[in-house]
Amino acid sequence: MRVALFATCLVDTVVPQVARATAVLLERLGHEVVVPPTQACCGQMHVNTGYRREAVPIVANHVRAFAGAEAVVAPSGSCVASIHHQQAMVARRAGEHALADEAQALAGRTYELSQFLVDVLGVTDVGAYYPHRVTYHPTCHSLRLLRVGDRPLALLRAVRGLDLVELPGAESCCGFGGTFAVKNADTSTAMLTDKMANVLSTGAEVCTAGDSSCLVHIGGGLSRLRSGTRTVHLAEILASTEDDVSPTQTTRPAVRA
Repeated sequence: MRVALFATCLVDTVVPQVARATAVLLERLGHEVVVPPTQACCGQMHVNTGYRREAVPIVANHVRAFAGAEAVVAPSGSCVASIHHQQAMVARRAGEHALADEAQALAGRTYELSQFLVDVLGVTDVGAYYPHRVTYHPTCHSLRLLRVGDRPLALLRAVRGLDLVELPGAESCCGFGGTFAVKNADTSTAMLTDKMANVLSTGAEVCTAGDSSCLVHIGGGLSRLRSGTRTVHLAEILASTEDDVSPTQTTRPAVRA
């Protein structure tokens, strides 16, 4: 299958290794990965902060960038949730009905990574090896909007060498919420404190999730505590093999635009 990778703006600018790991994983499974060069933001942060009309040209750019793609995969539950639940809506409210129809059709071919692996490809064992004690945080958008359920857990259980431990209070928000963490810093910090306490109670070396934004938030807190527990995206774990020099390092894929 020819898969278009939607890197997302946060991954591209902050943690590009997550996009590389996604491409490495999909190519290892035998699929061609392409990266449309005109892709940018999906418009989520504009919609969530009330700039719906300003989001319309961003939605239009996204639809153009991925037009004709057989399948679009992103290592982000929140961005895929925005594509599924916001893009067509903001276009239709702006009177851009043709764009709304195109956005809705594209959303039907757009998948969060674990959804694509389990539901489309029908695989849970991706040939990964990751000899670490890991706990999984189900991020709010993937849990409540995309309803990815136990797909990430099924993938993690199939990873050789991985010791998966249950996270207490897993369904509680980590406190990031985009601009929420800035506008409501005290509340966000209190939520993060609870989440970190639960992560540390597991004795896990690694906390993983399907959203880099939440992992950056949790990872920042854990690093300030000098806890020794780190955050690693689900894609990086699934891309890891025994041939890797480091379990969190991946090689640069031969992707084509």
